[in-house]
Amino acid sequence: MEKLTGKQVRHLRGLGHKLKPVVRVGKNEIEDRLLAEVELQLDSHELIKVKIQEGCMMDRKDVAASLAEKTGSQVAQILGNTILLYRAAEEPQIKLP
Repeated sequence: MEKLTGKQVRHLRGLGHKLKPVVRVGKNEIEDRLLAEVELQLDSHELIKVKIQEGCMMDRKDVAASLAEKTGSQVAQILGNTILLYRAAEEPQIKLP
């Protein structure tokens, strides 16, 4: 997967602004169940928000990098404790500039 350009990242941030978090990372951090849920959500939505809760001991950048690496997605944004992940579907609904 090629790296997102600045223009594409800005486009995804705009789309992600109105999204609600669909996955939450808590004290159990990154486990198989969480990865399966992230995969499922990426398959159906392409662009998702992941919320890091207070109980999570991992750094937010480490969580983002780990989730992106393990799911084949890309981090479009890290804002506070919220991560925006993007992975194009086989038939993408989101048209990137």
